[in-house]
Order: sequence, then structure tokens, then C-alpha cells
Amino acid sequence: MTTTLPTPVSSADRVTTFADFAARADYSLLEQLQPDPRAQAPGLAMPSVRRQGLAPTLLRPLRSYLLGQGLAASVGLLALRLAVGVMMIHHGQDKLADPAGFAANYVVPLHLPFPMLMAKAAGYAEVLGSWLLIVGLLVPLGALALIGTMALAAHHHILTSGLNIYVPELVVLYLGGSVALLLLGPGRFSFDAGIVAGLDANGDTAVEDQPKVRPFQPQLLAGTSSKPM
Repeated sequence: MTTTLPTPVSSADRVTTFADFAARADYSLLEQLQPDPRAQAPGLAMPSVRRQGLAPTLLRPLRSYLLGQGLAASVGLLALRLAVGVMMIHHGQDKLADPAGFAANYVVPLHLPFPMLMAKAAGYAEVLGSWLLIVGLLVPLGALALIGTMALAAHHHILTSGLNIYVPELVVLYLGGSVALLLLGPGRFSFDAGIVAGLDANGDTAVEDQPKVRPFQPQLLAGTSSKPM
């Protein structure tokens, strides 16, 4: 009986065979398990967009609300802000000039508590809210302030004069303009839009500035020592 011994494999063949195996191996699982050197270093903090700016989930609706309008729509919203804001300022100034008279004529018939306090609050709300609309800063808060005072004014006119369209028409116009600004936003020509645009730019820079981890490269393993074993 003749016994055939296997042909010995040279060291060069062993290296070539191992290199071929390494080149064809699937390292996806190993790449997932590869530790992040930034996480292991105790003094090296991992940068995050959430630390450096608004979270993307919050920045996305803000960008759509403040920067989503085109040029024509932004010009129209600017005109609406100026019209409502400039015309509403003198109403607030009149209330602050004679809070007792406003309280007696408008607040007391509505049976609201603290008439003098409510009269002064309405005057300051209209003055500050109008300025916020004019400059385009915190426009939703300014619009809400005007919506509150105009809604009470419309309720007062309906109680005292009924559904006479000629009495509450000016109040309804101010109310409608304020609601439109609250829902549509201030447009691009506002401080609110500029602030969000700056935060958006800083967020994109933060993502680009994050250090990148070099991916696992299996060819380095295939090209390891070629010395004979």
C-alpha cells in the first residue's frame, strides 16, 4: 500500500493564501464592533450638533416657518407687519395715557377682574406687540399679544352694538392681520429669520467640523508581514 504525503506548502504560498482570504473576508461585523477611539479617550469629548446648536428636529420646522417664504411673500409679510404694527401703536398709547377711562368704558362692561390692571396690561401688550411686529423680533409673541387684545375688543363691540359690521370692522382687520402673521411667520426680512439662518449655518459648520474616524480597512490586514512564517 502506497501512502501519498501531502505536498508541503511554502511560506510564500501560505502568506498569499492568507492574503486572499483576508481580501475576501466580510468585515462588516468587525467594523461595527470596532471601538471609537474618541469614546475611549477620557479627555476627548465627542462633539455633537445638539451641544453646539439647536437640535435638527427643532431647527427644521423653524427653518420652514421663518425661511420658507419667497421674495414676494416676504415683501408682503413685511408690509403687513408694518401696517398692523404702526397703526396699533397709537391704540396702546391711548390706553396708557388714560387707563382709568379705558377701564371704565371697556373693561368694566366685560366684567373682567382688576379693571385698572387689565387696562394697563392691554396698553403695554399693544405697544410692545406692535414694536415686535415692526422690527420682526419674536413676531409670534407680538402677534399673540395683539390677538388677545383685539379678540376682547371684538367681544366688547358685539356685546354693546350687536352684529353691526361697521362697528367692529377695524378690530377685525387688526385681528385678521395678527392671525395671518402668527400662522405664516414674519418672512425673510426680519430678525427672527436672520437668527435662525445664523443658527442653521453654525449647525452645518459643526457637522462638517466633527473629526472623522478612519474606517476599518481590511486591506491593511491582507498586507501585513510578508516574511516567511
